[in-house]
Amino acid sequence: MDHPEHVEPGAVGPAIPGIEMKLGEGNEILVRGPNIFAGYWNRPEETAKALESGWFHTGDQGELTPAGNWRIIGRLKNLLILNSGHNIAPEPIEEELARAIPGAQQVVLFGNARSYLVALVTGPVEQEQAGAAIAKLNAALPHYRQIRAWHIEPQPLTIESGSLTANGKLRREAIAAHFREAIETMYASSAARKGT
Repeated sequence: MDHPEHVEPGAVGPAIPGIEMKLGEGNEILVRGPNIFAGYWNRPEETAKALESGWFHTGDQGELTPAGNWRIIGRLKNLLILNSGHNIAPEPIEEELARAIPGAQQVVLFGNARSYLVALVTGPVEQEQAGAAIAKLNAALPHYRQIRAWHIEPQPLTIESGSLTANGKLRREAIAAHFREAIETMYASSAARKGT
């Protein structure tokens, strides 16, 4: 819960007394306390996965800030695992890039079991602006988190097309299936690709 005198933008305050929080494997946020449910009704296997030693596995990836606040950085199920073994939460990169590219509606990263990341950028976006924003972002990232190729799709992703959930979240598998040809084209090109 945020303390009114110690608010940190983009984060929430520490757990209230009686609630414990910690980071588990893959920076998953684990929570323990009297507010946690006892388990799923008549689903012991799912309960065992969600609750280990009294710790609830939220499925959210997080980080603890120097001020002691918590920030959610992604979902474990969205984690991209490159063939090099590097684990990448796509959401922070996607959000930063969407803010940096004028006209971008959505940005979706791909790279699971691949050598590097590529991006789908939707909206009325100019190649030069996308390239400049990606180059600037890449300069601040380690090599395995850099975007090596991108594809611009003028039409934004929509609920009607099946690319977004009812509350506007990306349906990553549906997007990957719909844009399979563009994704394969990006990977068929060299790592120094300048965009499609």
